[in-house]
Amino acid sequence: MNTSTLIQKVWNFCHTLRDDGVGYGDYLEQLTYLLFLKMADEYAQPPYQRDTRIPKGYDWAALRPLSGRPLEDQYLATLHKLSDQPGMLGAIFFKAQNKIQDPAKLSRLVQMIDEQSWVGMDADMKGDLYEGLLQKNAEDTKSGAGQYFTPRALIQAMVACMRPKPGQTIADPACGTGGFFLAANEWLTGTGPWLREHGDWLGYEKPRLTRPQQHFLRDETFHGNEIVPGTRRMCLMNLMLHGVGDLVGEPSVERADALIAEPRMAVDLVLANPPFGKKSSMTITNEEGEEDRDALLYERQDFWQTTSNKQLNFLQHIVSMLNVRGRAAVVLPDNVLFEGGAGEKIRRKLLETCDVHTILRLPTGIFYAQGVKANVVFFDNAPKDGHVHTKGVWFYDLRTNQHFTLKTRPLRLPDLQDFIRCYNPANRHERVATECFKFYAYDELVTRDKASLDVFWLKDASLDNLDDLPPPDVLQLEIIEHLEAALTAFREVAAALPRFPRT
Repeated sequence: MNTSTLIQKVWNFCHTLRDDGVGYGDYLEQLTYLLFLKMADEYAQPPYQRDTRIPKGYDWAALRPLSGRPLEDQYLATLHKLSDQPGMLGAIFFKAQNKIQDPAKLSRLVQMIDEQSWVGMDADMKGDLYEGLLQKNAEDTKSGAGQYFTPRALIQAMVACMRPKPGQTIADPACGTGGFFLAANEWLTGTGPWLREHGDWLGYEKPRLTRPQQHFLRDETFHGNEIVPGTRRMCLMNLMLHGVGDLVGEPSVERADALIAEPRMAVDLVLANPPFGKKSSMTITNEEGEEDRDALLYERQDFWQTTSNKQLNFLQHIVSMLNVRGRAAVVLPDNVLFEGGAGEKIRRKLLETCDVHTILRLPTGIFYAQGVKANVVFFDNAPKDGHVHTKGVWFYDLRTNQHFTLKTRPLRLPDLQDFIRCYNPANRHERVATECFKFYAYDELVTRDKASLDVFWLKDASLDNLDDLPPPDVLQLEIIEHLEAALTAFREVAAALPRFPRT
């Protein structure tokens, strides 16, 4: 069965389950459980003969011959048993539940997976299939899964600028479904359609990995955190289908809040898009069943400032994750660039202690979360020697006069070609200013009000020429995004107001 046929078969069955109320996310989870069991079964056979550590009687062989109620009972027993196992098994099956209520459809799904040999399948084919399902899940706005899905073109551009090298460690403290890890893995292995299609203008040269480097890439390169169990499960399966990680051993993605404690290791690269939403909070339910949200403060000795602002906390955490020459590329919302109070103090410390060298102003309409205005901030760690390490920041404006939508005009990698060229990954110290790419010296930035990095200089052409207005569907989306952003700001103000007891 070729790639397109298999993908279509999996898609068609997904649509069948949706008629029974099984969404993309639930389908992905069930597919993940069964794929893991089937791949483990294949690895247990010749020529691999591996010990997959799956208890006998709870493996693929125990599921395959059953149908009807016995299959459903065995599947439930398997999910329950494997959720208590250590290592990768326990991570994949953590709190696993059967969401397919029709035993006949469960039997069809088992048969569909059993018909295919997955271990021997090309990694690109398996990866394209699973990534396609993840993207469909992100597009399903009701599920809210879009918050874990960063546009792949943006991820690829960030990786192309950072150019990871064999033997380097790469971390993402909020890794979602593993998009940054996969793009970095593709860069290091030369796989992925984007490199075959755009490798020439990216200046890409495939590394020649030694055997030790290959093992390091599979088992030790990537280190992540994902606090949502279902998303972490999809991330681990996504990585395994692309040849990262193993069926046994400890998972490379921890199910923990990365902000709780200081990082246990320093890494070479951080690639991340921390979750949107300004405030860190926890929900508290009182005796009457009424819910309230308390701001969550992280008391960390290594943080410059204590704040409930989630993005500012992630920024401080990412700085603490880097080794002395580590580098980072992080997607951050606009408020991180201009917010006063703790925001200003953190920005000034970041500019002093790190070399903040590039900020990409992103267009609206590229994220599944509505109303998001974001940037990619590139910075390098530096020795703590008391010197100011940021000499100046190069800004690239990809927002002014740019109009993107998720469906009719999605962001593509060629849309970022000029930025990557201006970034000059081969030698970022040799750059040339353009209309969209401009340098601001450190002294100029720190004397701005609140040391704001919210910098623009291009003029919106549509303000002067009504004939240049974007199409109606784009205008409509931009209006919605502005309203969503305003509503989000009002909600944050309301959440910060003191609560008075009812009388």
